[in-house]
Amino acid sequence: MQLENILWKVEDGVGVATLNRPKALNALNSQTVRELGELLGEVERDASLRALVLTGAGDKAFVAGADIAEMSGLAPLEARRFAEVGQRTLERLEALPIPTIAAVNGFALGGGCELAMACDLVYASERAKFGQPEVNLGIIPAFGGTQRLQRRVGSARAMEMILTGDMADAATAKAWGLALEVLPPEKLVGHAIAQAKKIASRGPAAVAAAKRIVRATAAPQLLAGHEMEAEAFAALFASEDGREGLRAFVEKRPAQFRGA
Repeated sequence: MQLENILWKVEDGVGVATLNRPKALNALNSQTVRELGELLGEVERDASLRALVLTGAGDKAFVAGADIAEMSGLAPLEARRFAEVGQRTLERLEALPIPTIAAVNGFALGGGCELAMACDLVYASERAKFGQPEVNLGIIPAFGGTQRLQRRVGSARAMEMILTGDMADAATAKAWGLALEVLPPEKLVGHAIAQAKKIASRGPAAVAAAKRIVRATAAPQLLAGHEMEAEAFAALFASEDGREGLRAFVEKRPAQFRGA
């Protein structure tokens, strides 16, 4: 397995995956999503792994979102495929029988917030910021954000976050239930690994069973929601507002939305 955008190491049965595109704030381009899928395949095959920790390279971002420059060139059908690949990848992450822990070290926006929410446990640095800012681009979350966010923070708060595109700082994310704990930046990954090792010392069959039952009963309609999300995401790529929002981001100017 050769990975260019993800650093991978295993220690005492705990795998640590670091999204490694710091110049792009670890944004999820198609290659990174593909590599994440390859990594998950390796994790699925390795019976010696007992837990997985995900974090981001550098001190600014966990994952600052999808790669907008790449995404701006997608046609509607390509946008739907991009959404579906992202959704399936995060579904695989969520379905792993081992516990998964997000160590959110900075911006977790758009796809980054969605990646964190697909993990079982989320710990945040004091510098972390969470958000689903897609409406600022004239589009919507596409990797399960409309589904998982409301299950984390409640439907009203999720609606507010998605419709305003506003970010929540680490303390607010903890208060809302989006993050479990807030830690100093230098202690974040160590804490996540310590928690992973603690769970790894428990009975793996019991951990897998408990995780499977909690996940199944917490999100029984997730797949149906994903279908609606991908369909709407693709349709917005055919809209004038969607094209304008993405162009404006790439051109570093305010978007001029017309409601069409």
